[in-house]
Amino acid sequence: MKYNAIGNTGMTVSSLSFGASSLGGVFHSIEENKAIEAVYAAIEGGMNFIDVSPYYGHYKAETVLGKALKGIDRKKYYLSTKVGRYGKDGVNTWDYSGKKAKESVFESMERLGIDHIDLINVHDIEFADLNQVVDETLPALVELRDKGVVSHVGITDLQLENLKWVIDRVPEGTVESILNFCHYTLNDDKLADFLDYFESKGIGVINASPLSMGLLSKRGVPDWHPAPKALVEACRHAVEYCNEKNYPIEKLAIQYSVSNPRIATTLFSSANPDNVRKNIEYINEPADMNLVEKVKEIIGDQQRVSWCNS
Repeated sequence: MKYNAIGNTGMTVSSLSFGASSLGGVFHSIEENKAIEAVYAAIEGGMNFIDVSPYYGHYKAETVLGKALKGIDRKKYYLSTKVGRYGKDGVNTWDYSGKKAKESVFESMERLGIDHIDLINVHDIEFADLNQVVDETLPALVELRDKGVVSHVGITDLQLENLKWVIDRVPEGTVESILNFCHYTLNDDKLADFLDYFESKGIGVINASPLSMGLLSKRGVPDWHPAPKALVEACRHAVEYCNEKNYPIEKLAIQYSVSNPRIATTLFSSANPDNVRKNIEYINEPADMNLVEKVKEIIGDQQRVSWCNS
């Protein structure tokens, strides 16, 4: 396992990290005992960064993760969670007010069974009034940082332009990291265009969803996936080609996503301990870059085709 610094935070994290969204049953139902074992497998395999959110499974992911963390030495991991997106009784809710942000931090700590959060993020800022994020949400989190409740503050979004917009409008040092997903994958490497900018601000970069929310998987895209049909079809052809070469596209996708040392870490999520161990094995081998280029060629003009979050 390789380790990289998250900007100027002082946190040095594993190149592949554990995203806990699956623990909330976001993608399909889970077996809680196996989900907890998946967290143990991640730590045992060298991962030292865990990311979660109250939104995932509408508090379930944090609750299950909290049960897992009871059995893990707090010194073995950095923990990241979020504010802004929530839900109850199957209904999604959003609240980016400073008051709710502060309350949410303490509620998350209670669910997680911890007394300190290493990284607190404003979750998916495209759903917020960006001016409120600048004027209210982030100042509230900085206040908690100043009090030592959290160590570092970040923002997350699918849209890279939104991340830059906010960073350009807050005092230097307010935002210490960004989390962006589906933009450093075999079918979309747009994140690379923004690395110089983030580095110039001393901001660490966290990548997520190396399988592009299922586009790059043998299982195929779920019905809810927002990708346009042409992109889905192009990725399907890439999956088939990798199958013919006896090289699972999941393996290639994860290897590719962790290959750029300018990206501190890439998050993947699974509630299956065997999948966790398999992905750790994958990244201990270098990617077949000839196959990477062939896959990108197959995806062709659908490279960097994105979508709106929902």
